[in-house]
Amino acid sequence: MLGTYSKHLGSRHNGQGRLSLRDQETYVPYEDDELDATTGEFELSERQALRRVPGLSTELTDVTEVEYRQLRLERVVLVGVWTEGTQDDAENSLTELAALAETAGSQVLEGLIQRRNRPDPATYVGRGKVDDLGAVVLSTGADTVICDGELSPSQLRNLEQRTKVKVVDRTALILDIFAQHAKSKEGKAQVELAQLQYLLPRLRGWGETLSRQTGGSGRGGGAGGGVGVRGPGETKLETDRRRIRHRISRLRREIKAMKTVRETKRARRSRNAVPAVAIAGYTNAGKSSLLNRLTGAGVLVENALFATLDPTTRKATTSDGRLYTLSDTVGFVRHLPHQIVEAFRSTLEEVAESDLVVHVVDGAHPDPEEQVRAVREVLAEVGADRLPELLVVNKTDAADEETLLRLKRLWPDAVFVSAHSGRGVDGLREAIEERLPRPAVEVHAVLPYDRGDLVARVHRQGEVLSTAHLPEGTLLHVRVGEALAAELAPFRAGERLVEEERVGAGR
Repeated sequence: MLGTYSKHLGSRHNGQGRLSLRDQETYVPYEDDELDATTGEFELSERQALRRVPGLSTELTDVTEVEYRQLRLERVVLVGVWTEGTQDDAENSLTELAALAETAGSQVLEGLIQRRNRPDPATYVGRGKVDDLGAVVLSTGADTVICDGELSPSQLRNLEQRTKVKVVDRTALILDIFAQHAKSKEGKAQVELAQLQYLLPRLRGWGETLSRQTGGSGRGGGAGGGVGVRGPGETKLETDRRRIRHRISRLRREIKAMKTVRETKRARRSRNAVPAVAIAGYTNAGKSSLLNRLTGAGVLVENALFATLDPTTRKATTSDGRLYTLSDTVGFVRHLPHQIVEAFRSTLEEVAESDLVVHVVDGAHPDPEEQVRAVREVLAEVGADRLPELLVVNKTDAADEETLLRLKRLWPDAVFVSAHSGRGVDGLREAIEERLPRPAVEVHAVLPYDRGDLVARVHRQGEVLSTAHLPEGTLLHVRVGEALAAELAPFRAGERLVEEERVGAGR
């Protein structure tokens, strides 16, 4: 059954046949003050200033050099193979693929679903159905087909030969979005590494490119190389593969060096006993909006998939004065390409090394349970599944009451918030503070009045249970880490002062 998918796509069409992402306003700090534009607002303005121009041909008849699969998506047809689960699952997956395609800058014309026990090893949708797909491509005027799965090199080649247009799989589409949105040096290196790892087994050429020889008349190898050096030589394709492998090795070395810098920063925070909280979750669940609400970070917020890739860490303070850090991480998606997980492993380790994971879920999504499952699957790959998790259901202002009641029964310990309106954010702060690790050592100390620096450190790094001012100094009853407890050892209060403090507290 190769049927036209219209239940979700059709309902979201506009007059030009283009899908629209769900209208959902997101919080941007100081949005009423044009003079106080945040870094995120500048990045969003820059991103929207450059749009793709439709109508440029990408048919394979125009390609004469090795295709590096740098995507030029314009008018696309989506196709998926429904192998397991319910029809709603298959339709939700294709809806997500449509949102990914729009984020990459393409116009979605049609969506098709093929019911099979497993994808066809030769053509993905089956030999008899490729002609139907080609007819849809011809009738709609599409120049790209996007498949909802990872295609093998032979499947890509066969589909392109039969449909006569570019064929892109889900993995290449996600990599293209990452390439557009990466900003930092580390992010760009990670995306390039993932793209090259994906490209290497799929590298091929058309026409004369496949048999082109290096060298030329009178120099080097090749058929016209001269006496003693004539021979088959090295094909252009082999040269490309060798250069790609060399580039992959170089990128891995660069990312390893960047990882060392990241580990040094983490070690410094660990020495200072600063708890770390990582905000993780599905892409477009509102992680950056929550970070802005909690810390005023001003990071980029856009209603698009994988809008922010580079992790952002900001300082926050509990109600009793303790410091902790909040880190926004890259979003996840179902079937996240393993190349992305591997390339971004050093970034994802920010989550694995944290003390608490704030798992953000889109409460207005048609299938939030699947979002949670997909995120937990990736967290398990990087060893973050062992950490304490605080489930946060966001976008409650956009979700219907029936869905919210169902999610409250399903996740009774979850916190329900709206980053857009701010509803529930104070409760989220309290929930985070309750789950932060408590300093291990309880200390009574009398600090001289000339050691205000040490008092400030105790308030910043520890938990102050009580304070009293005595003639000889400030009496503190605190819980602190072992390192700070050692510094407070010379100022430990005697038993008499401790007893007086307890009596005073009892009154």
